[in-house]
Amino acid sequence: MTNVDSSIRPDVEHQAEDLGEQFRSATEKQQLQLVDALIATDAIGLSVLCDHLKDYLAQGCPVSPIGLVPPVVAKAYHQLYQTGLATAFLKATFPQGIVPLHSQNNVDYLSLQQLLVRQEWEQADKLHNLKLCEAANETALGRKWIYFSEVNSVSITDLRTLNALWMAHSGGKFGYSVQREIWLGCGKNWDKFWPKIHWKDGIVWTRYPGRFNWSLNAPRGHLPLSNQLRGVQVMTALMNHPAWTPDAD
Repeated sequence: MTNVDSSIRPDVEHQAEDLGEQFRSATEKQQLQLVDALIATDAIGLSVLCDHLKDYLAQGCPVSPIGLVPPVVAKAYHQLYQTGLATAFLKATFPQGIVPLHSQNNVDYLSLQQLLVRQEWEQADKLHNLKLCEAANETALGRKWIYFSEVNSVSITDLRTLNALWMAHSGGKFGYSVQREIWLGCGKNWDKFWPKIHWKDGIVWTRYPGRFNWSLNAPRGHLPLSNQLRGVQVMTALMNHPAWTPDAD
């Protein structure tokens, strides 16, 4: 049992062990609900969640076929980070954050991870755009926006990392894979898609930056942004990228 508070009494530690067993035997849906309850128990719950993250690390930090961190792991990490009571543990165990920062194009995603874990959504979105450009090529980075024809220059690894960062730190609310799910649900109809993610109201595009919702109260798929003033080709290329095919590599 990870002891985040050396003053925990034996009877309290025993209670933590009982809670830990209950947590481990629960379904994923139940675990997601239990994370909030465990945080509310202070040191007892913190120990249970820290142990869950240690177990995840011991397993080699497995991710989904498209690179997503397990939702319970992501939520446990985020909630522990927000409490500020397990800072030393998190830094020692996951020094670069909970999402593996893999890049085939030698892009450093650490600063983006840091903005996202702090929920600085607007700044994270700006940096995300630059990192996407950097993952494509130096020319795109220099102009600070990407052509649709350059999207496939972004490796599967890099696009999955970008997506995984948004997914992990938003509780699965933001990210390209969420946008793609909504887009497919709209039958790939852009006119139906834009209002769903609140990028458009009727015939009026949402004004940047003031009219966008830079919070977790935003609709699913609201972030990250993509500039549609040049048409839908960039977004189409992102939605059709091979990164979303599970067996692609």
